[in-house]
Amino acid sequence: MAGLDKMKSQILNEARASADAKTAKANAEAEDILSTAKAEAEQRRSSISQKSASEVANYKERVVSSIDLQRRTKILGAKQEMIAAVLEKAYETVAGFGDKEYFDMMLKLLGKYALAQEGEIFFSSADLKRMPAGFDKEVEKSAKANGGSLKVSKEGKNIENGFVLVYGGVEENCTLRAIFDAKRDELSDKVHRMLFS
Repeated sequence: MAGLDKMKSQILNEARASADAKTAKANAEAEDILSTAKAEAEQRRSSISQKSASEVANYKERVVSSIDLQRRTKILGAKQEMIAAVLEKAYETVAGFGDKEYFDMMLKLLGKYALAQEGEIFFSSADLKRMPAGFDKEVEKSAKANGGSLKVSKEGKNIENGFVLVYGGVEENCTLRAIFDAKRDELSDKVHRMLFS
């Protein structure tokens, strides 16, 4: 029986040694897997952290850019309001000229807009009432200088100021408002340079 116990003892020792070896191998593999998982987790954490930092930086850039765009838009809006106010004030000043200045200006405008054709010029009822004596002769002289002929209509046109030229049924609106509106971009550029350069 001693031989049987010895054999059992040897088998158990071999089994323990084999189990210990397998356990050691499994522990080593587990350590390896754990170490690899930790390295991957650290790499992912670093990648996520970098991505997050990059996203935060991009977000900050977008916010700064948006704020700058809003600031520039408000400045542009304020400049446009100032320019519009200056142009409106200029219009009011010109529209409020005294009779001599006003009708001298009408002759200058007529020199610019009169065509080398026969036509008629219409003023507002208010302008017809305050028109200086002999102004119709000045109108005719200005029209002739441009190679045409103009007759001052005695009928008042429903306009605020300026005049309307009529050539063969075609009207040319030369009211101060129409002239200011037609020249708005050019005048705005000039006012912008005067105010902001």
